[in-house]
Amino acid sequence: MITQRPKGTQDWYGADMHKRTIIEAIGRKLCKAYNIKEIITPAFEHTELFQRGVGETTDVVQKEMYTFLDKGNRSISLKPEGTAGAIRAYLENNLYAESQPTKLFYVTQAFRYEKPQSGRLRQHHQFGVEFVGSKSPLAEVELITLITTFIRELGLTDAKLHINSIGCKECRKTYNDALLAYLKQHEEKLCPTCRERMQKNPLRVIDCKVPECKTIVEHAPRTIEYLDEECKNHFEELQELLNALNIPYEIDTGIVRGLDYYTKTVFEFVNSEGFTLCGGGRYDGLVHEIDEKQDIPSVGFGMGIERILYFLEKEGVELAPEEPAELYVGILGKEARAKAFQLVTTLRNAGVITETDYMDRSVKAQMKYANKIGAKNTVILGADELEKNAAFIKNMATGEQTEVALDKIAEYFLK
Repeated sequence: MITQRPKGTQDWYGADMHKRTIIEAIGRKLCKAYNIKEIITPAFEHTELFQRGVGETTDVVQKEMYTFLDKGNRSISLKPEGTAGAIRAYLENNLYAESQPTKLFYVTQAFRYEKPQSGRLRQHHQFGVEFVGSKSPLAEVELITLITTFIRELGLTDAKLHINSIGCKECRKTYNDALLAYLKQHEEKLCPTCRERMQKNPLRVIDCKVPECKTIVEHAPRTIEYLDEECKNHFEELQELLNALNIPYEIDTGIVRGLDYYTKTVFEFVNSEGFTLCGGGRYDGLVHEIDEKQDIPSVGFGMGIERILYFLEKEGVELAPEEPAELYVGILGKEARAKAFQLVTTLRNAGVITETDYMDRSVKAQMKYANKIGAKNTVILGADELEKNAAFIKNMATGEQTEVALDKIAEYFLK
């Protein structure tokens, strides 16, 4: 073997692939009920999109993006998240000219060069939704409701909603001044990265995971103390709506999210150990950042598929097992092959999970294989069965055998 998969990546197969399929199916089903349409954007974009959209001061852009020059000497980056590409597609394809709002979802690959850990890989997969065109807190509530339902359908119980407001650009200016003044008092104790952050974007310091910085930040000014009237009213209405819908939440002033495009509402679903399942919020300035001719409010969230699997394992939640073959068609002799495969094809075309022999096994070995794959029923076709135009179908759980005409077997299972 000449090589192995790169660090921080995963091969999807077997049980994990089955679980991932279920997770995606639940997400797609919910999006259909919410009238949210799917979008697929390229795996790579021009680097400028993420520099402007995600933010040049973020760890994602500064440290974690896979960036390279293509053969045309253009700077290209693999997408680190799904939002910027979806909003770029919204603008480039004039979706704003259609009836608003526009609601889009995606299941996409994302790439970040960071230390691999449980539920976080360098190549990971995100289920996300973007709600573009509404400045009402109802947009946030719709997404929070969808996530709450999604979590419930997965069977997870340890994931509570945490909300905060980081205000708009105007009230953020006042807050940044107050935060910077506080941080300067503790500058010598901050990590080198935060000493740099505090000059370029003080809000990023709140999100630092270094223990010394976290201790300093505990007593720093909070964004909700500096909200202007509009942002304050927006946050209060959001809480009123969540209360009316009986969605429990906690106001967590430590949430600022790690990307620069967020404004006003930010939220996370967090377990009792402080581990985040998903996060999102409002980003009313992102459209304008990508296209200065447009100024359209938007809100969204992203949820890592790998992170969901980690939560499922953590809580010991078992998803529905993969459905086994309804019928294994055994073949005895070459003369039975055509009839057997004709039967297999008819059943498969009718949606019945069917398997047969491709390895020229003995009948005994075929039955052993059928048992191994968990086939619910078996039937063996040979010269005798062809001659009398009937075969015995065996229920593998009870051992009961039922003789059925060959041309009635498909009908037998469809019933």
